[in-house]
Amino acid sequence: MTPEQLKVSILQYAVEGKLVKQNPNDEPASELIKKIENEKAELIKEGKIKKGKKLPVITDGEKPFDIPDSWEWVRLGNIGDWGAGATPSRQHPEYYGGDVLWLKTGDLNDGVIQDTSEKITEAGVANSSVKVNQPGNILIAMYGATIGKLGIVGKTLVTNQACCGCTPFKGIYNLYLFYYLLSARNRLIELGSGGAQPNISKTKIENFVFPLPPLEEQKRIVIKIEKFMNSMSNLSK
Repeated sequence: MTPEQLKVSILQYAVEGKLVKQNPNDEPASELIKKIENEKAELIKEGKIKKGKKLPVITDGEKPFDIPDSWEWVRLGNIGDWGAGATPSRQHPEYYGGDVLWLKTGDLNDGVIQDTSEKITEAGVANSSVKVNQPGNILIAMYGATIGKLGIVGKTLVTNQACCGCTPFKGIYNLYLFYYLLSARNRLIELGSGGAQPNISKTKIENFVFPLPPLEEQKRIVIKIEKFMNSMSNLSK
């Protein structure tokens, strides 16, 4: 087994609930969902996020594998606020060359993003529909050569329209979401095939299914994944 195949196997075991033991004392994901729904309703009421369309019930045929009894299948649109970015008009040079990090999908590195190849000004932000992503947000490329590429926001940034960012709700560990998207990359790319250019729209992302463990188990899973990944990195040196 190659290191890459081992990495894929570890991630798959993790998101199927086979990497760490379930703790019966953990609050089940069914209770976590209720808290997330309450938080989402409050954010909508406060005008901090928009109320989206109700997502369809997940059918058995959509579930790609079995999960533990304490987990729940949900859709990505249920566990965070997703939004794509924009490109300020190139006809206004004053929108470019500022201090605001403006991420294009070529900047995604499947890791933490601390800088971008191009920057815009506050005027560029004010006069476009770029989405501001705070540290900890998860980014995914939606189309083109970089489709499925991921990033974790390290410094506040905005993105172009080819990138979708997620602000996870409380109870969703951002690194667990990141590793799940990494494990599901091929399925996401397949979802975007069929046209002249591969494209996984924001709607397709929000409808994609997500295996939700209890919060404490999410944390244990990430610790175990990173322990394995660090061991593999040390072996390859």
